[in-house]
Amino acid sequence: MGSTSTSSSSKISCFQCEETSSSFDHFRNGWRLRSGEFAQLCPRCASIYEEGKFCEAFHSNDDGWRDCESCGKLVHCGCIVSFNAYLLLDFGGVICMECSRINFALARSRCLFLEGQPDITRQTVIEPQYRPRSSEVEVQQISRNFDCVVTPLFEKLLSATDADLKLARLIIPKKCAEAFFPDISEPRGFLLKIQDTEGMDWDFNYRYWINGGSKMYILEGLRDFMISKRWQAGDTGP
Repeated sequence: MGSTSTSSSSKISCFQCEETSSSFDHFRNGWRLRSGEFAQLCPRCASIYEEGKFCEAFHSNDDGWRDCESCGKLVHCGCIVSFNAYLLLDFGGVICMECSRINFALARSRCLFLEGQPDITRQTVIEPQYRPRSSEVEVQQISRNFDCVVTPLFEKLLSATDADLKLARLIIPKKCAEAFFPDISEPRGFLLKIQDTEGMDWDFNYRYWINGGSKMYILEGLRDFMISKRWQAGDTGP
């Protein structure tokens, strides 16, 4: 790839094809460089970049192409051009931003649906040890902070496995997962964006495995979240 340059005659060149011009208006911003500036692209190269086909057009023979874990589409992870086109998954692999947005929309739709259901925690039969114990005052305060209706779904006494930073995962009670979480059909699961009570967004992988003929549901990639919340075995979460 070329580089942005300025000559003694104040000409600049396209970062990709090195077409030169003395007019800065001739170029458009591309991706952000490590210097903090934007790569300057000629109209042709800028159009290819804006259409999301830059790597496909110029890097097709380069290394760093991987499959999206959700849709299987090839994603180039080998250069700075494409760093904002995918997410690295904590359990390995990548997911393209389009699939990430779709998964987030599905999860949000599910949450909005649950918020509209009256007394959902009483309608769904949950084992007593998983029933939410948040006080009405606490729930109302969180609802005011986020200007929305908050419905506590479940609580769980964290086991040693749940609090293990090496595993960095949370086993979700089966009935709670099937009642409150998005439907899941593939064992490898999908990316799920969750907002905590402080308004911070977290990206976890939601999946399941089969144990004794029954599904076990888990959230993976919780290491940073666990450190932030200082999770310990015996604590109540999430």
